[in-house]
Amino acid sequence: MPIQPRRRLTLTLSLVLIGAALAMPAAGADLLAGAKARGTLKIAMEGTYPPFNFKDLKTNQLAGYDVDVATVLAARMGLKPEFITTEWSAILAGLAAGKFDVVVSQVGINPKREQTFDFSEPYTYSNPQLIVRKNEKASYAALADLKGKKLGVGQGSVYEQQAKAVPGIDVRSYPAAPETLQDLAFGRIDAALNDSLMVAYLLNHSRLPIQAGARVGNVERMGIPVRKGNPELKAALNKALAAARADGSLKTISLKWFGSDVSRPAAQP
Repeated sequence: MPIQPRRRLTLTLSLVLIGAALAMPAAGADLLAGAKARGTLKIAMEGTYPPFNFKDLKTNQLAGYDVDVATVLAARMGLKPEFITTEWSAILAGLAAGKFDVVVSQVGINPKREQTFDFSEPYTYSNPQLIVRKNEKASYAALADLKGKKLGVGQGSVYEQQAKAVPGIDVRSYPAAPETLQDLAFGRIDAALNDSLMVAYLLNHSRLPIQAGARVGNVERMGIPVRKGNPELKAALNKALAAARADGSLKTISLKWFGSDVSRPAAQP
């Protein structure tokens, strides 16, 4: 008996769906399996955050501490790094939506983020630090001193959260650090808050009339977030980090970009 057209269409669709299902990792499969099947680790980063991750104008390629760390970790996992640049304000949402496997872009580890993501062991330790204009006469020794002032921060960053927790500060959020610092130099904001490691780098490479201000918070731990339910990927990242720390690779990368080993707390040798 010949197959009726409607039954034939249903059968065709079924075969297509079965084929697609066979081509995809099983539901609930760890992301590490998908990465190994592709041969690449999809790594998101901001790409506008020197010295951590930025576009090198001479080579037109991504460069920075995060890029070097991610490249070493991917290699130790037997994968090639596949970098995806994304605005900071959307980067964690993109991770949650499955647009990439991990984020290597100085993501601070805190309880709120740990509710949504699992984190690798920290690979960077730093402090929040203020940035002010060179001709600034006011003294800001703490965030509380900025009440009634305009403070620039990265949109969606831990620094934005810290600033908004202090009543009275006019917090201005920016999608990228260069825009924040330009507005600071032009007097549109009174100070900026960012990573102390980035501040030190910028003071050596920027021609803007800015200078380092006070360190205003506790040591921040930066790790690599992954979506929950991927213990094999998290374990692979931690194994690669431990190996890179043990053989001195992380220290070498740190010395290259900062002149000190920022992959360990300052109190440790």
